[in-house]
Amino acid sequence: MPLYRCAVAEGLTTEAQRARIAKEIVRIHCGATGAPASFVHAFFSEIPPDALPAGKVAFVLGTIRSGRSDDQKARIVSELTHVLAEVLGRGPDDVGVVTADVPSKWNMEGGELLPEPGEEAEWLARHGAPR
Repeated sequence: MPLYRCAVAEGLTTEAQRARIAKEIVRIHCGATGAPASFVHAFFSEIPPDALPAGKVAFVLGTIRSGRSDDQKARIVSELTHVLAEVLGRGPDDVGVVTADVPSKWNMEGGELLPEPGEEAEWLARHGAPR
């Protein structure tokens, strides 16, 4: 957790572009939240262009732990929108990025439910996860 699902129009991306987008997702999410990089997951699907939201060539849905501030979520959406557009050689209006909050108790890492944001120190210490 978090999980970023990236849907792109068929044939639009190369493996190198997808790898760069995934690396940027990790950087952006960790920069905004302080989460360990090993917790961030990105998955890609190529889909028919008409299955994407109108006017978009790519769409990212990031399911993130609830309790993140509006500023953190806005930062993630803004930075990822610009990176996605840049990597794809498109304008920011051609891509869509949204986040959805998921309660901590719905997610596990290391065999335990995730703590609420702000309550991670003890949990991270038990798991030896870098902060």
